[in-house]
Amino acid sequence: MASRLNPYISFKDNARAAMEFYQAALGGELAINTFGEYGDEGNDGVMHAMLETPAGFTLMASDTPPGMEHNPGTNISVSLSGEDEAELRGYWDKLSEGGQVTMPLEKQMWGDTFGMVVDKFGVGWMVNIVAPTES
Repeated sequence: MASRLNPYISFKDNARAAMEFYQAALGGELAINTFGEYGDEGNDGVMHAMLETPAGFTLMASDTPPGMEHNPGTNISVSLSGEDEAELRGYWDKLSEGGQVTMPLEKQMWGDTFGMVVDKFGVGWMVNIVAPTES
């Protein structure tokens, strides 16, 4: 899998409806995971959604997690993801220079290595390094 760059939108409790709307508009396959699936029992909010369209577009989204502030107008980040750990850590290191790490790049409950940073120009970035699959 090559590294991928795409928009990632944060919503306030309506990510599912928004992503279903985008699927209807753009076509493609929509995958949705909830907070409840990862241990926050009873929370059916969207932890992660990904729409992949026939035209090659990828759009990702989530509901703002409980306890985090939702700021309309600043609710879009750029997502970098893939399997090449060295490549993605290199991007992380460069994007973090002079910026503010809001979530350290470390292993997460879903198995991948993930982190968030706001670069020195105020742009939010999410980096996800896909965990190697065991064969």
